[in-house]
Formats: sequence, structure tokens, C-alpha cells
Amino acid sequence: MELISIQCESSSIEDCINNVISKSREQLGRRTGSIVSSKINLTFGAFMNLTVTLLLDSQRNMRKGVIADYSHGRNKEDSINKTMEKINRVLPKNAKVLDFEVGTYTTPVTRRTYAVVVVVYNAPLEKKPFNEYTIRERRELLAGVLKTFDYNPRVLNISEIARMFGVSRDSIYYDIEQILKEKKSER
Repeated sequence: MELISIQCESSSIEDCINNVISKSREQLGRRTGSIVSSKINLTFGAFMNLTVTLLLDSQRNMRKGVIADYSHGRNKEDSINKTMEKINRVLPKNAKVLDFEVGTYTTPVTRRTYAVVVVVYNAPLEKKPFNEYTIRERRELLAGVLKTFDYNPRVLNISEIARMFGVSRDSIYYDIEQILKEKKSER
């Protein structure tokens, strides 16, 4: 389990949301696993403060993310509905929403009402054929299999793996060699 926090405070709603989205993509993009739990804290005042805290489990890999957007409207209901429409358009198909927060803020001078919606989700990974895997993806999959068998390459059927990925046996041997070198350098 790993706990990560993504935070931004800004006088601009747009800057704060873009900052949190960018940080979440950076943080979650380099981690495998899925989000188990989350907490969203959204406050308004002279500054908007948005904090998203996530608990990750590395065991079950899923597509995971934080979606945030905002809209302004005539009143709270109008601005919330506009923002929800934007969120629903980008929420991945079959996503499981783990947490969400809806907040509104009306500016004192212009009386313009803003709505902010933040959603934390997991979604199934898209499946693609083995022959479309990049070298990196292929090596990650092979590394996982090798780890399961205590890094013993003799348990693998190299010809069958090469056929599945649509590459030569030499490519698979080279992948395994690189994985074992990386494993050795970690010690």
C-alpha cells in the first residue's frame, strides 16, 4: 500500500484544477496498481484549495485517475449541471467511481457562480493483442512472469512467447537478458 497526496492552492479555479490534473497524471502514470480509497478536500475563499489523497494497492493493476472540471452559470444548479455534463463526457467507460466532491462558489462582486467537480476512479485496463505491445510493455509482462517463477527463465517456452508477441526468439532472449540484468543491478 502507498499513500500519495496531490494538492494545489490558487486564486484561479482553472489553474488549480489544471495543476491537480497534471500532478495526478504524473503521480498515477508511473505507478501500477489501483486506488483503494481516497479523500477529497475542496475549499473556497480568497484562494481555492484542492487536496486529493489516495491510497494505492499495487496488487491489482487498473486504469486509475482523477478528473476535475468547473463551469460557471446563472445559479448553483445551472453551474453544477454544466460541470457534471463535462465530467460525464470524459469519465471512462466501466469506471468505478471511488470518491467525488462537488463544490460551488459565488464571487462577491460579480455574483458569478462557479461549480467544481472532482472525481476519483478506477477502470479496467484496455486489452490489446500481444503483437501490439511495445518493447517496454512486453518486458514488463515478461518481468512479472519471471518474478512469479523466481526469475528462472527455463520455465518459459521461448518459441511460444515469441509467436504470441509476433517477434523473433532472439528478441525474447534479449528481453529476458535485460530483465535479469536489471534485477541483478537492484541488489
